[in-house]
Amino acid sequence: MGAALRRIQMGNALSAFGNGFTVPYTFLYVSQVRDLGSTTAGIALAGFAMAALLVLPFTGRVIDQRGPLPVAIAGAVAASVGSLSLGLSSTTAMVLASTLVMGAGIAVIQPALATMIVWSSTPSTRSRAFATQFFLNNLGLGIGGLLGGLLVDEHVPSSFSLLFAVEATMFLVLAGVVLSVRLPHAPRTEGAVPQGQGGRWRVLLADRAMVQLCVLGFVMFFACYGQFESGLSAFALEVSRITPATLGVALAANTAVIVVAQFLVLRLVERRRRSRVIAAVGLVWTVAWLAAAASGWLVDGHAMAVTAIISTYALFGLGEAMLSPTVAPLVADLAPASMIGQYNATFALVKQLALALGPAVGGLMAGAGAYGAYITMLVLCSFGISAVALRLGKRLTPEQDLPVQVSKVVAGSDGRVPATVEV
Repeated sequence: MGAALRRIQMGNALSAFGNGFTVPYTFLYVSQVRDLGSTTAGIALAGFAMAALLVLPFTGRVIDQRGPLPVAIAGAVAASVGSLSLGLSSTTAMVLASTLVMGAGIAVIQPALATMIVWSSTPSTRSRAFATQFFLNNLGLGIGGLLGGLLVDEHVPSSFSLLFAVEATMFLVLAGVVLSVRLPHAPRTEGAVPQGQGGRWRVLLADRAMVQLCVLGFVMFFACYGQFESGLSAFALEVSRITPATLGVALAANTAVIVVAQFLVLRLVERRRRSRVIAAVGLVWTVAWLAAAASGWLVDGHAMAVTAIISTYALFGLGEAMLSPTVAPLVADLAPASMIGQYNATFALVKQLALALGPAVGGLMAGAGAYGAYITMLVLCSFGISAVALRLGKRLTPEQDLPVQVSKVVAGSDGRVPATVEV
């Protein structure tokens, strides 16, 4: 990695580390420590997604016009202010306002950092760069969560204020690191892209490959991340009859698979067609949902049910490790150079929509006890990922689907060996 990319990755890892201090404990903090109730806590968590949905439609254009650096810095400062305010909030109004500010900041950081990674990498190194970002995100979240658990005490509100202060500080560190980055010049294209917001959206929606990738992204985030804290957790607790502590172990297994297997998986997938890797993820997640179903309805004994649930979360982690060097680089390679920010922000918007609807649908179906329909829906979603991915592959150019460097040594007529040719 070059110096710019190293700093971007370091800042990203530190902000994820700070975020890990609060993510597992926000619901508990709002509902019990501040005694505002579970309804307020649920609305506050939804406020993060709502803020993202409000700001992301406009973020891409700003990134493309002003560059990703000022957007990332502004987002980090907003997230820091929101986090610190949330740690000091004692009323419902303050909690909701804080989550909106913090959610908006975090939302714009994501496409800004993605654009910075694109500018600091090449098509052949981009998969590794995004895989590294995903690895550091999960590592930072995991370490932050463990340390936060050692510091927090639900009977001492000030301990939660400390966690949010640490998170706020890490966002400011991210802003400082980003401010020190010297990015390469923004890539240019010969073709003119309409400058108006409506014109840019028309260009994006006319890109059939990007539209299909957005459909894929929505289904993937809906069927995986959107179910971790709602339907899947409820199924594991109510149908598989595992304990909350065991559910924590399963979540740890998910993170452990990502951290341990990320670069091994990268070696296996970076020289394969991206569309086929995504299709393989659909099959892996199909097996994961079938393992979840088996834990509740087919296996005999508590130990087998526990093994099946842990395997479910581990298989989701394997799929996530396969997607990290695949989907984000593909978004960048589909984008015209002058619309990289727009494409990244649009895909982040699709992700947020899925993360907003996924828990809601999963929670409603779990509340109604419709677990059979729930598992069937998600198995079909996983099969759908494979089918749409293979269809998407037909729309991709070889450079977009398999962006590897093939070096050919060509002997010149004078007998000398010229420079390698990139095919």
